[in-house]
Parts: sequence; C-alpha cells; structure tokens
Amino acid sequence: MMRLATGTLALALVLGAVGPALAANPMVGGAPMYETKDIIENAMNSKDHTTLVAAVKAAGLVETLRGAGPFTVFAPTDEAFAMLPAGTVETLLRPENKAMLTKILTCHVVAADALAADIQAMIADDGGRHTIRTVGGCEFTATARDGKVMIEDGQGNVATVTIADVRQSNGVIHVIDRVLLPAM
Repeated sequence: MMRLATGTLALALVLGAVGPALAANPMVGGAPMYETKDIIENAMNSKDHTTLVAAVKAAGLVETLRGAGPFTVFAPTDEAFAMLPAGTVETLLRPENKAMLTKILTCHVVAADALAADIQAMIADDGGRHTIRTVGGCEFTATARDGKVMIEDGQGNVATVTIADVRQSNGVIHVIDRVLLPAM
C-alpha cells in the first residue's frame, strides 16, 4: 500500500512538472488559439477580431504579420473599435486613408516577444510606468493595476489587457479593450 502511494505521488509530481509546459493558450473570440499558427491565422478565427482583421487586410499588413517576428500585438476587439466615434472605422478603411490606418495599426505592434510578466517587470523596474515604443513610431505608457497591464495611448486613453499571453508561432497577442491612438 505504501509503495502505491509513493508511486502515485511520484507520478503526480512528474505530471505536475510537465503540466504547465503543456498549458493551452486561452480561447479568444470563442476560438482556440494555436502556438503553431501565426498572428494572422489565429486572429482570423476569433469572432471578436473581425474589424481588426479587416483593417489589417485593408492596410496591406497581412504578410508583415505573417512574418518571422517576433511581434507583440495589442489586439483591440470589435467592441473596442465600436467605441471610436461613429463612422471612424468606415473612414479608415477607405483606400485614401490607408496611411492613417497603417499608422494606427502599427502602433499596436512591438518588435519583441513580450509576455505580460515581462511587461510588468519592466513597469516595476521603471518605477510604475514603462514607455513602449511601437513599430508605428508611437510611444505609449504601460502601467499595471490589480495584476493587469494597462496601456495609455498618445491621446490619454487607457486600454486594459483583457486576455494576456496568447502565444503565436511568431510572437504573442494581448487582447485589449480599446483602440490605441497616436498623439495628434
């Protein structure tokens, strides 16, 4: 009886040691997110990111975000886009506004693979506020509250990371609840 208990304990310890390494990505927009797929492949499956996917296509950024990376993408939901003033998304999707759309989208991308714990460590190291420099040339401020990363954009709006650490083959996605806008 004692041998069985010891063997069971050993098996539990081994499985426990393996468990975290096999932890699955969180679901996003009702869809599984696969570490073996790139940012675009996964985003296209999220029902909460249809506006973002349409915007990435309109800006011509699909191939870029399928690239090797690594990228950290702060991915606003459809609800985040809906919070913009009426008509903003439709206006940005027009071909004549491609430059502005590209600027806004690339302000959501960092050329690094930064998990939430990494960002929180940088925030702590910088006294509670860390400057994030994006691919689009924006500088935003990251803070943390109640264990969540928050990003203040160039206009003073604050987005909260609602789903962190969605690993991709070419980086990581953090789902956010607001669209980040550059300083005007």
